[in-house]
Amino acid sequence: MASTRVSFPIEGMTCGACAVTVQKRLADEPGVAEAAVNYATGRATLLVDVERVKIADLVKAVREVGYDSAKVTVSVGVEGLHYAPGVARLESEVAAVSGVLRVAANQATEQVTIDYVPGVTTPADLEAAIRRAGFALAAPIPAEDPVERERLKRRREVRALAARFAVAAVAGVLTMIGSMPLMSAAGHGPGAKGHDVWGRLMAPVEAPVRSLLPDLYTLDPTVLKLAMLVLTVPVLLWSGRQFFVGAWRGVQHRTADMNTLIAVGTGAAFAYSVVATAVPAVFRGAGLEADVYFEAVNAIVALILLGRLLEARAKGRTSAAIRQLLALRPKTARVQRSGEDRDIPLPEVVVGDRLVVRPGETVPVDGVILQGATSVSEALLTGEPMPIEKQTGDRVIGGTVNGAGSFVMEARAVGNHTALAQIVRLVEEAQGTKAPVQRLADRVAGVFVPIVIAVAIAAFVVWFVLGPAPQVVFATVALVTVLVIACPCALGLATPTAIMVGTGKGAEHGVLIRGGEALEAIRRVDTIVFDKTGTVTEGRPTVTHVLGAKKSDGTTVRPGEILRLAASVEARSEHPLARAIVDSAKLKKIDLSAPDRFVAMSGRGARGIVGKFLVEVISVRHARERSLDLGTLTQEADRHVLQGRSAVVVVINDTVQGLIVIADVVKPSAKPALERLRAMGFKLYLLSGDSKVAANLVAKDVGIDAVIAEVAPADKVDEIKRLQREGAVVAMVGDGLNDAPALAQADVGIAIGTGTDVAVEASDITLIRGDLRAVVTAIELSRRTMSTVRSNLLFAFIYNVLGIPLAAGALYPWTGLVLSPVVASAAMALSSLSVVGNSLRLRRFAPSLGS
Repeated sequence: MASTRVSFPIEGMTCGACAVTVQKRLADEPGVAEAAVNYATGRATLLVDVERVKIADLVKAVREVGYDSAKVTVSVGVEGLHYAPGVARLESEVAAVSGVLRVAANQATEQVTIDYVPGVTTPADLEAAIRRAGFALAAPIPAEDPVERERLKRRREVRALAARFAVAAVAGVLTMIGSMPLMSAAGHGPGAKGHDVWGRLMAPVEAPVRSLLPDLYTLDPTVLKLAMLVLTVPVLLWSGRQFFVGAWRGVQHRTADMNTLIAVGTGAAFAYSVVATAVPAVFRGAGLEADVYFEAVNAIVALILLGRLLEARAKGRTSAAIRQLLALRPKTARVQRSGEDRDIPLPEVVVGDRLVVRPGETVPVDGVILQGATSVSEALLTGEPMPIEKQTGDRVIGGTVNGAGSFVMEARAVGNHTALAQIVRLVEEAQGTKAPVQRLADRVAGVFVPIVIAVAIAAFVVWFVLGPAPQVVFATVALVTVLVIACPCALGLATPTAIMVGTGKGAEHGVLIRGGEALEAIRRVDTIVFDKTGTVTEGRPTVTHVLGAKKSDGTTVRPGEILRLAASVEARSEHPLARAIVDSAKLKKIDLSAPDRFVAMSGRGARGIVGKFLVEVISVRHARERSLDLGTLTQEADRHVLQGRSAVVVVINDTVQGLIVIADVVKPSAKPALERLRAMGFKLYLLSGDSKVAANLVAKDVGIDAVIAEVAPADKVDEIKRLQREGAVVAMVGDGLNDAPALAQADVGIAIGTGTDVAVEASDITLIRGDLRAVVTAIELSRRTMSTVRSNLLFAFIYNVLGIPLAAGALYPWTGLVLSPVVASAAMALSSLSVVGNSLRLRRFAPSLGS
């Protein structure tokens, strides 16, 4: 089975129960191995069998339960379509593209209209399908901008909610003012209508209203009720329309969600009030006051809309990291084609293009510098704070910012294959996942609405039988309040909002966390195993010492001259140690000379003539084979070799003149990072294929006590298993290539990326750069995120467990108070907003060791 992970947007979800409904339906589709629907992001992420599942079928399944997927519609001009014998081949070829929902070709207009799911299908996919069908496009399909699409969608949502809230709020204020003379005419103040908190809160307002609007108290109560009815109708038909449409859709598909609760609650209060207004005799015949609750209906709708408005704005901030990453991509690139430079849209750049990057511009795609030198800031992409020097032959990453230099580069990775695109994909996938702790919340959300409706009906029956007079009024208030206060939204937002902010914050610091399971697993880790080469050390040979021999007059040969002569010879060699010597000379800005009569001596070294000197760079062993006198350098050579370093002898005109010591040095970030991890209580291991002497020296240098040395790459997995059998919960930190099996075996795999290789499949966490302080950042951020998730879930459960009984009137027998529907709606709106606000606190996260 060929499985792949797909993600697409879902529209129409208003609470966690909606997400659970969609998730259950998608999980039932044949060929779907895993399904996760995230209410906070509004996306479904699935692991599917590509041979059995089509995106169009998944969208159809979503529609079956009353929701929909976002889609983009484009009309494409196709040359020669008017003269084609038919459109069936064109339509079938385009329809076969994953993510295409509908294709309609019109020969008369030579246009093809296509509906597709954004993020699953790209304009390039559609263009390729049209070409495969044998047609040419009249013009390229405009590339969609996901950043702009998300921004416009969020802006439309906020504007719509703001307008609906404004209408409901104005109607709510007016009907509340109108309700005061009615309560006064009935012989009681605002506190007595339902013995409720809201009435008592409004009591002090009545006196100012009476003094400002005395004529209002002289109006016929029937006129006031009719005026309030007229004000309430547009609120329900327009401001609150989404609740009733959503509830009706749920009835059609036999589901229930937040809309059901709001619609039933406000609908019941409105219906009761309409009867009391139109046919008051029904109540008076039973000896009851014909009270109305229009002000409560308007206030409930207004407060819930206000909550959703604030929630939409807050949720927009939770996905800020994705937008910031996507915004790193420039819209155009300057390409050299046909002997001239011209700007083209970024999607038109292909592998092999020569691109010109000027000072201050953003590097458009991943590639290699062909001409020029500069410094590049990778801070926004990898978290590396200092600009990095780049020259001919160096790799550059799309989305990074060029410094003062100008250069020409060759495009090596474009589109979805760039490092930036991989990072965005990993963060999006992580934000679409759920932590295992969310499963309980999902199970509760799945049955939440039916349980709440049952509790509301039970409260109505109990108070109708046992409540204070008038029982029907008291029972109705209890029913509406229970329906309105219940909030599955807080349960649905508890985990995904925290994961969204946490994973986004991780990306800002160069830490890519694959999802909720990794976040939760790292909380249990007590042992961290570090691979040595390339993880704790730099992974490449570096010159650490240059020592000159003592002359007969007691002076020492200058180290700079030793390095210059050695590097001049080694510049012609391909040996890794030779590269280290040359790089050291370049770093010190030493000018090299071209050697004459260069000879590479296999296994022994190299020699050549530099100026008037015969220069040889040879191994210590070969120097001793030739009985060369190392003099005072003998002890230094032996000492460094015993410490696991390599030493080469520089011989000038058959006389030993210097010693160059080369080693795979420890990363500067290793010692502070490992000290911090020890202080956090972790047991640290160093795992290496090198000798015990070399491994122990590195371990001693960085402060690791436990060393596992002389382990072949294939046997690293067995060492991880051994530690797990001993009861350890293991995190493995490695390079993601040689260490891939061990990373996969560990409870948490942390891979060191290379800047351009970030999609390390075997890892749970990928560090974009090799700074080991990022390991500390990953663990601290994971702990902080999971702490936020747990506090969110605890708040959501406590809110509902306490709020629903209070709304049902549990305290009335002792205090004489019940919650008003208006207070309940305010509490419900604030509950989900509190969860989102708590998650947003993660945006202030700062690593203890910096980044």
